[in-house]
Amino acid sequence: MDIFKAGSRPSGSGSADYFTGDVTTDPIVSAAAPARVAALRVRFAPGARTAWHTHPLGQTLYVVSGAGLVQKEGEAAVRILPGDTVWIPPGEKHWHGATAGNAMAHIAIHEALDGSNVTWLEQVSDEDYAAAQE
Repeated sequence: MDIFKAGSRPSGSGSADYFTGDVTTDPIVSAAAPARVAALRVRFAPGARTAWHTHPLGQTLYVVSGAGLVQKEGEAAVRILPGDTVWIPPGEKHWHGATAGNAMAHIAIHEALDGSNVTWLEQVSDEDYAAAQE
């Protein structure tokens, strides 16, 4: 059993390769094999968002604060609020982040397949992000 006391592990910054804007990550769990689950708290400043991406075994998002957006490729963005849970099936191209005017934090839970839990794709353009606000 491992117990990680609050504040004992440093926060991380979202890489500009995979995020737009100010994004902070806090680890929750990254289980060793044979387990494959990982979870982290992700905080997005207003206007911050992920790049388009997929997950080989899907992803669950649980919104804990603020107001955000999630969008599946080919569909309109959906506003997400505290208490909302989003299930993203394996291989589904999507992005998520804060609205332009509000910060948002969620818990992201996903599993790794052959050591990989995400495939990062292109950035969400400013034009597409602005359109998602409507």
